[in-house]
Amino acid sequence: MVTVSALQFACTDDVSSNVETAERLVRAAHQKGANIILIQELFEGYYFCQAQMEDFFQRAKPRKEHPTIMRMQNLAKELGVVIPVSFFEEANNAHYNSIVVIDADGTDLGLYRKSHIPDGPGYQEKFYFNPGDTGFKVFQTKYAKIGVGICWDQWFPEAARAMVLQGAEILFYPTAIGSEPQDEGLDSRDHWKRVMQGHAGANVVPLVASNRIGKEIIRTEHGKSEITFYGNSFIAELIAEADDREEAVLIAQFDLDKIKSKRCSWGVFRDRRPDLYKVLLTLDGSNVSS
Repeated sequence: MVTVSALQFACTDDVSSNVETAERLVRAAHQKGANIILIQELFEGYYFCQAQMEDFFQRAKPRKEHPTIMRMQNLAKELGVVIPVSFFEEANNAHYNSIVVIDADGTDLGLYRKSHIPDGPGYQEKFYFNPGDTGFKVFQTKYAKIGVGICWDQWFPEAARAMVLQGAEILFYPTAIGSEPQDEGLDSRDHWKRVMQGHAGANVVPLVASNRIGKEIIRTEHGKSEITFYGNSFIAELIAEADDREEAVLIAQFDLDKIKSKRCSWGVFRDRRPDLYKVLLTLDGSNVSS
């Protein structure tokens, strides 16, 4: 049996206050019995990728001796919980949107760097982040084998399948998603949830998604850019769900042995045909050898 939690809160643009909020909610989740606790993407500040501003590169820090990671390591050890920690990573002249998975004894289990990097109005991540070079990974924590993708990764079924093929028992997706600055009428929240529910269903695993809430305004040389983040953090298949306005600590418990038996009985991994999937290695579906 493992108990998971998704946190949801509004960020300020002050690192210390956001880290304090994250710690407060981690402690609240622990009090509710959580073993693995997911904090939202890039929670140290505003989602700065709304604009292309070279000053924002100053927000990046190396993984080694990163103050927020070290603080979460101490917290994880104190509470005996697993915490994936999202951060803006500087690695010499490269920059990544990264996650470190901290085990229940405070050990750094390893790093995942976001593989799929979006680029569109309000979500201009290609300006800041190199494409991740770690590949999709699974982390053996005290409580479960977990796979972690980051935001835009959650739209790609290949990522979820790759992690579960490697033995992931639960999938985690820290996220920052909300309104679309170029189209006030576009609301992606239901689509966003359905896609990840599909990953949970197709792979027969629980899935935890953590998103921020609140309105964030980034001032640029072209004026202000504004996104209202819609929260709706959830634990699939919709065992727990937050709204679009309130801070939240979601909790759900899973019997991983039971889920494993169900996954085997459904046959979705037994009946796979990798020999027929070579087309997935192409961009346009052509040049597939017969």
